[in-house]
Amino acid sequence: MRARQGHLLSEWRALAAHAREMKSASLRGLFGSDHGRAGRMSLEAAGLYLDYSKHIATDETLRLLWALAEARGLRSETARMFGGEKINATEKRPVLHVALRERRDVGITVDGKDVMPGVRGVLAKMAAFSGAVRSGEWKGASGRRIRNVVNIGIGGSDLGPAMAYEALKPFSDRSLTVRFVSNVDGTHISEAIRDLDPAETLFVVASKTFTTQETMTNAETARDWVLRAFADRKAVARHFVAVSTNAKEVAAFGIDASNMFEFWDWVGGRYSMCSAIGLPVMIAIGADNFGMMLDGFHAMDRHFAEAPLERNMPVILGMLGVWYSNFLGAETHAVLAYDQYLARFAAHLQQVDMESNGKQTSRDGRRVKWNTGPVVWGEPGTNGQHAFYQLIHQGTRLVPADFIGFCRSRNPVGDHHDKLMSNFFAQTEALAFGKTKEEVVAEGVRRKDAPHRVFDGNRPTSTILADELTPFTLGALVALYEHKVFVQGVIWNIFSFDQWGVQLGKTLAGRILKELQSGDIVLDHDGSTAALLRRYLERRRKAPG
Repeated sequence: MRARQGHLLSEWRALAAHAREMKSASLRGLFGSDHGRAGRMSLEAAGLYLDYSKHIATDETLRLLWALAEARGLRSETARMFGGEKINATEKRPVLHVALRERRDVGITVDGKDVMPGVRGVLAKMAAFSGAVRSGEWKGASGRRIRNVVNIGIGGSDLGPAMAYEALKPFSDRSLTVRFVSNVDGTHISEAIRDLDPAETLFVVASKTFTTQETMTNAETARDWVLRAFADRKAVARHFVAVSTNAKEVAAFGIDASNMFEFWDWVGGRYSMCSAIGLPVMIAIGADNFGMMLDGFHAMDRHFAEAPLERNMPVILGMLGVWYSNFLGAETHAVLAYDQYLARFAAHLQQVDMESNGKQTSRDGRRVKWNTGPVVWGEPGTNGQHAFYQLIHQGTRLVPADFIGFCRSRNPVGDHHDKLMSNFFAQTEALAFGKTKEEVVAEGVRRKDAPHRVFDGNRPTSTILADELTPFTLGALVALYEHKVFVQGVIWNIFSFDQWGVQLGKTLAGRILKELQSGDIVLDHDGSTAALLRRYLERRRKAPG
């Protein structure tokens, strides 16, 4: 971490020295010498309770982390984001996903124009349309009501809404089938519509430009499927709506421009769930529940903007992530939600985090000299315990983990939830404190076998606990991680809100597609790629058997 004069920040150097001192620290020792640790290292905000006491950190560690945050200007950078300044500098855009869930009667100005009337207008239009679909007022071309909704998008136009729909299924209209198609693999769209009736199916096509290859390929296949049933192009207008900014392309596709739901270039795709990108979620759960989700987002937004650094949940998680990534050698971060409804939560966070902070270039255009975004991964509940927890407990890698749990289940069946949560609490305790060789031997294990059953402990975890998974809770939880990512981007001095790294592959794919369609390899590929292309073209022509 270098200041303008080319030297490491003193706050960074102090943390590096402190990390060397902390190599001998153990969570057993830290808890043993500090009985108030758990109470002091916990806080509550926006309906979420965070316990961060099971981290390899002391009060001094935290003091040094807050000092680094202050030195990097975290507070002023946060104010710039909330104020609508163009902090997405490489694209010369503001970053205003917080405006999408602003619940107060305030204005937010971009280039001299208040954007809030537009935000509220789109939400009102979404509410009216989703209400019409849910009530049966909106009908397909044959006059039958809509019973199936298929969202077609990719990236932020898919991962966030798909995750939220799964998370909020208990609040959804179960008479509606809601599905999400993203992959350009024909299998995805084929399986999604295989058992549906086109007369009862509505497609939501989500693409800012309405030119995204994967999305438009799937949308065209869906349109062909509808037209085979109706043989009248006018049917498209009753079975398709668009979330886009390109009215010309939307109309050319056959969608009535009045059924285009707008969003703005100051909304990044992976942060767009609260915009019209959330339309399929609103159709599923209704406008009131969607509004409650926005309330949760807003509550965490206000906490992040207003709470002091040392009592600020996104700041705490973000700075602890910096501590592990940059000073203790961690390369990955696990997000482990003990609720089946959050099965897609880690997948959404992968995009939010890795597309935002997977950067190698600092804001001044130089290559960074420190690690940036971690690899984010995870699975829900006890599934992970029977898959990869072995590595977390006894492997050679340090894997900080977030455990997310709920005091009440949406499905209180027998003692399922107590059994689930007993594992939830047990895992963080086991990871923190482990089991010594002496303890293993005392249990009757032969001394020569004992090393295989030793758990070193000192595996750091955060515990996030909420009463139950509701729309409000989900909004607060997603906003917590969005702001955590922002915090880390500021510390690492990178631009978190562009994604130039996805462009090269897209460009090359477009060139190669022409070769695959023509059957001729004309570009000057490397030897490996050329050989693979030739094999593909040769084998594609051969019939099975």
